Amino acid sequence: MELSDRQLKIMQAIIKTYLETGEPVGSRTISKYSDLNLSSATIRNEMSDLEEMGYIVQPHTSAGRIPTDKGYRLYVDTMMEDKVQEVENMKSELMEKADKMETLFKSVAKLLANKTNYASMVSGPRYKSKKVKFIQLSEVDSNHLLTIVVLDGNVVKNQMIKIHEPVSSENVAKLNFVLNTALNGLDVSEVNIAVIQSIKSQVNEHGGIVDSVLEVIANALTEDDDFEVYTSGTTNILKYPELTDKDNIVDLLDTFEERTLITQWKESDVQNDGDENHAIQVYIGNETKLDSMKDCSLVTATYRIGDGVYGKIGIVGPKRMDYEKVVATLQSLMKELDDIFKEKN
Repeated sequence: MELSDRQLKIMQAIIKTYLETGEPVGSRTISKYSDLNLSSATIRNEMSDLEEMGYIVQPHTSAGRIPTDKGYRLYVDTMMEDKVQEVENMKSELMEKADKMETLFKSVAKLLANKTNYASMVSGPRYKSKKVKFIQLSEVDSNHLLTIVVLDGNVVKNQMIKIHEPVSSENVAKLNFVLNTALNGLDVSEVNIAVIQSIKSQVNEHGGIVDSVLEVIANALTEDDDFEVYTSGTTNILKYPELTDKDNIVDLLDTFEERTLITQWKESDVQNDGDENHAIQVYIGNETKLDSMKDCSLVTATYRIGDGVYGKIGIVGPKRMDYEKVVATLQSLMKELDDIFKEKN
């Protein structure tokens, strides 16, 4: 059922008041909003209709109303449309720490927690597809070669391989040339028998080395991403009484410790690589599909580092989260990260 303009304004007033106070909102409180100009009786009638439609609920007989998950969803989907909020430019603060990705992501998590007063989680980068970009064999001693494999996104994998007899510098150079010519730009599904036979036919007696190198490449291309997860502001959730129920708080904190949310992100597909909104999503209560998060909201965004390399950023807070501020902060952050990653590439 479509809400009237008056009902939308009342819903907005209820949610904004509840965001600020955390207390059930009554009709007298709403009537004080100067732009509504409605009597308490009219507001009560509209609130009763909104309750019947499932947008608000009365937790106690004598109490006011609080938004339901459906009410928050209405707020997120309709009331935030075309809203623009000025957010402090973060780029200079982040650029100072962008020399290392690990330091950068830790800074992002801390910055978000401080600016929003909620908890934040940032995953290290993952890779939609892993293609060989470069291979380098280097002689370490008469019994070992160091194999360095560079994948798309400048991901570097290296491994020492054992050889049974010394290989001349000329043959190492030839192996590098043949391997790079044959494998550059291929992913694991394209490294088939025909490709392998072609490589071996060109290097003759060094087929064993080729097998070892291909094993290193296969492992690099097929292994699960053991990406890092950076968290900050976990104790911020203790500031919100509705999240500190003794039966739930332990499970909620465990969710952060065990990286359960990030594990779910790992399974999700990231669509539309060119999406300028960075796939910002809002999950309210049970939409997170985690029992420990039933009283929380999660707002996520996707960052990208070149083609096919991406990661997730998430902010967790109560359902009375200041969605406008969180979304605007994420949007501003993603633009700054885009600039940083462009400069680093």
